[in-house]
Amino acid sequence: MHIPGKFKQTDSNTLKDLIVKYPLATLISYSETGLEANHIPFIFATSQGVDVLQGHVAKANKVWKTLSYNNSDNSNENADVLLVFHGPNGYISPNHYPTKQKTGRAVPTWNYVAVHVKGTMTCIHDDSWILNHITKLSDLHEAGQLNPWSVNDAPLEYIQRMLPAIVGLELEIVSITGQWKVSQNQSHENQLGVISGLVEQGDFESLEMADLVSQHIED
Repeated sequence: MHIPGKFKQTDSNTLKDLIVKYPLATLISYSETGLEANHIPFIFATSQGVDVLQGHVAKANKVWKTLSYNNSDNSNENADVLLVFHGPNGYISPNHYPTKQKTGRAVPTWNYVAVHVKGTMTCIHDDSWILNHITKLSDLHEAGQLNPWSVNDAPLEYIQRMLPAIVGLELEIVSITGQWKVSQNQSHENQLGVISGLVEQGDFESLEMADLVSQHIED
């Protein structure tokens, strides 16, 4: 990922927070037919004292088999993959810039936040691991519900019957890079104009981006 200096995000907590808030990742891997992309939610966990990202797919999804094409030994253990996490994004009109009214020198752009995680992926076929994972995943995302659903709400035999149809995925993180393109390359007055324009648009994505721009505004 090309990252101009102004847009590079290096704070590890900020990078992690983005993944936690927007956990749906695009998993990019190789297969016999070329590049593959799958969309899978991941959560942070700890394995042997280090952070890992864990997810799962249906066994019917052949991605866990095609991971073998990453390795010379044709195994799907420790396959090199890329996860892409996206945060808020949106079109930025030149009309948001006060300087455009003065000089006309402005063009449209697109603001966005993204995190790329490179690492080695292992496929897991252990029912206990998978049950623990889907329990943590469900508990995490049900926490905000008025009446949170739990894996224990489902009949035990039903859950046990489903476990063999799932393959666990665990990514050992090699590198995390982030790009926060949130108008840092604009002047103070243009940044204020972007915030005002996005707030006026009023949709959720625009308001999220307005908040990000305000966090990175020039003094």
